[in-house]
Amino acid sequence: MKKFVIAVAVIASLAGCQSALRDATNASSRTPEFALRDSFRHPQETLAFFDVTPDKTVVEIWPGAGGWYTEILAPYLKDHGALYAAQFPPDSDINFYTRSLAQFNAKLSGDPATYDAVKVTYLYPPLHSIIAPPASADTVLTFRNVHNWAKAGKSELFFDAFFSALKPGGTLGVVEHRAAIDTSFEKQIESGYMTEEYVIAQAERAGFILEARSEINANPRDNHDHPAGVWSLPPSLRLGEQDREHYLAIGESDRMTLKFRKP
Repeated sequence: MKKFVIAVAVIASLAGCQSALRDATNASSRTPEFALRDSFRHPQETLAFFDVTPDKTVVEIWPGAGGWYTEILAPYLKDHGALYAAQFPPDSDINFYTRSLAQFNAKLSGDPATYDAVKVTYLYPPLHSIIAPPASADTVLTFRNVHNWAKAGKSELFFDAFFSALKPGGTLGVVEHRAAIDTSFEKQIESGYMTEEYVIAQAERAGFILEARSEINANPRDNHDHPAGVWSLPPSLRLGEQDREHYLAIGESDRMTLKFRKP
């Protein structure tokens, strides 16, 4: 009887999490243009795969100017959890970073009812490496960022920062543009598509254990070979009108979805 009661409680809890996540994904506070991309980014399925529940302490890495996932995570975690947004540093000499940070901060301050509990930290190691108090986070999430760190030669430092922030048993969730197996490192940097092998190696070197993979964000229409790399595809559409309909028909990039655990 006791096991039955526990099982019922677990099922009820999971149902409650799913309902809360669905509400956050469908919130009126979301940017309509962002919501249109749900069919490519699968936020409900992705966050569920990474075990993000409303009571977790979560660090979102480099949410950018618009905070695509922040719009979902902030209301989802506000009442019972915590959200750290590990942003670009304000003292960066890269205009894109400082401009994005300013836009993100303006977004938060413009809607305090949704975002007043978000804690903004800064990440660009080695100068900025503390994204949350050490060993305090349940989950660290990064979406389509690894190629930037690889290009800068700083992947190891970023993954070390994630490991430091997580509690033992905590989850690192990675979504990244996926290159074909055995793609050269040079081609990865040029195209923006990284191999799963590269990402897994970086995480394992930092001390993480690969726990699971998912095809939630796979796109079999994407052959990973485009003139302007991943940026040929939406939302960037870097080639402008050149073959625009072709790239719109492909949709957003083929992506790996990897879940790691800190021992």
